[in-house]
Amino acid sequence: MNWKKGAVGLLFALASMGSAHADVGRNGYDRGDFKSGLEYWRPLANKGNVAAQIKLGQMYEEGNGVGKNLTEALGWYRRAADQGSAEAQFNVGTMYDQGEGVAADKSQAVLWYKKAAAQGYLNAQYNLGVVYDTGEGVLKDKPQAFAWYSKAAEQGDADAQFNVGTMYDQGDGTSKDKAKAVMWYRKAAEQGKVEAQYNLGIMYRDGEGIAKDGAVAFSWFKKAAEQGDASSQFNIGAMYADGDGIKQDDAQAIAWFLKAAAQNDVEAEYNLGVMFRDGEGVAKNGPQAVYWFERAAAHRYAGAAYNLAMMYRNGDGIAADAAKATEWFRKAKHLGYDGDTDEQPNEPSGGRTIPI
Repeated sequence: MNWKKGAVGLLFALASMGSAHADVGRNGYDRGDFKSGLEYWRPLANKGNVAAQIKLGQMYEEGNGVGKNLTEALGWYRRAADQGSAEAQFNVGTMYDQGEGVAADKSQAVLWYKKAAAQGYLNAQYNLGVVYDTGEGVLKDKPQAFAWYSKAAEQGDADAQFNVGTMYDQGDGTSKDKAKAVMWYRKAAEQGKVEAQYNLGIMYRDGEGIAKDGAVAFSWFKKAAEQGDASSQFNIGAMYADGDGIKQDDAQAIAWFLKAAAQNDVEAEYNLGVMFRDGEGVAKNGPQAVYWFERAAAHRYAGAAYNLAMMYRNGDGIAADAAKATEWFRKAKHLGYDGDTDEQPNEPSGGRTIPI
């Protein structure tokens, strides 16, 4: 989750411009009459009005009412930033960061982020967490990254809350504390952060930092799965297959594995192969088993290649074919399969999402 937050437009009322000017300028702008807004804002910006300067910067950045000109946008943001506007300081930082209107300069970006962050500007605090986490424009410093993420997290930013949770989870930049990881994952998850919902499901499933509770794990996986998270969809399928946290239901397992497999989740593909081969939750169907095992094998799942070899060797649901069996045994070995059975466990995925 180490992408940065970008420049933002004017979020506050323009009361300092005077109500008549503010209303005419804002109302014209809202109607799409950017020229009218520009005629009111430019004189005020030239007189040093910070809100108007930021608005002009935004108009030049987006090309609303004027030709798009990032250098001009930076100039207006800089005027407001020099007067102490945290929002403008952040926007100047993002433009140096991204090389918009000026040559990219990560050190300058950090300098401006720090000015805004010192005033409590959430997005700047988060971006400082990212730069210290990744070493962009500064020496990589995980404790500093943790400190800045924490400031943004305390202000309610879900991305920062997730990253703080992950750092507590892994002992990265701070001491490992699974209970605090759960706390921060929950804060982010309750705001709909899908990665946090998934990680919280893992923590409840495995009893890390919280009492083990399959039903609660299932509920968090379900929230993430409904947002399209393939790993959560797979885990729901596995929990239905095993009756873990939910009543055992092979048909539901198949349905959720299909959702995950549609997103190329290799474990879901493998498990579909097993279920079609063995007739679990669905009628036995050798060709369908072969189809799913081949997809999993194409994604380098060694057990799927081995199972294909066994099916072709034994004529299990398909015509026996010694040549194909030999070919798949060879592929399984190439992929690193060293087991002595044709099964691999239908275990839910155990990894947690981490910032990248």
